[in-house]
Amino acid sequence: MSPSRENLDNRLREILPSAHLEVLPLPDAQEIKLLLLAQDYPQQALSADEMRAVMDNPLYWVFCWASGQVLARYILDHPEEVRGKRVMDFGCGSGVVAVAAARAGAREVVACDVDPLAIEATRYNAALNDVALVLADDYFDVMGDIDLIIVADVLYDSENFPWLGRFVERAPRVLIADSRVKNFNHPPYRAIDRRDSCTIPDLDESAEFRDVRIYLAG
Repeated sequence: MSPSRENLDNRLREILPSAHLEVLPLPDAQEIKLLLLAQDYPQQALSADEMRAVMDNPLYWVFCWASGQVLARYILDHPEEVRGKRVMDFGCGSGVVAVAAARAGAREVVACDVDPLAIEATRYNAALNDVALVLADDYFDVMGDIDLIIVADVLYDSENFPWLGRFVERAPRVLIADSRVKNFNHPPYRAIDRRDSCTIPDLDESAEFRDVRIYLAG
């Protein structure tokens, strides 16, 4: 294993001792593969210590969430959205949407996440897919113009809603994919697509969380 993967595996086992990572293809975006939680992940009830560890160290980067897979597919199907542009993937997690943007011909892709493990996972997944990304741990430290902001599955917490305004102030176009907010009414965002997908590895989520909508501002 490369040092990066070894560190990610070790950090995962510190939180969930019986879990491990594996490289998985994405059924809806087969051009991309990611280092994710292995499909045989432990599904028994977590101990109190494990639950506390997960709460203190959210493992968003070990999954390709349904919204991320859908937005990656959308960008691969519509490369004109990113071609030749400077793009920021906000809350990049595993890096799936950033990787898709780079593969679709973006001039530069900045993958941004406050979680240092998500940044390390995105670095690994960029190399795995033979693309170059710029990594950033603070949105406000990214200098220069951004042509497009891409965002997947960050609206699970209502405290994140103010970012919707910050995005349109920063970039002329914003693409958001979400399966959590059902009555989304935040002008100037408008719905442009709707697709069914799933999280990888499959969490057997209810149908409502597989129903992903894509919104565009700009």
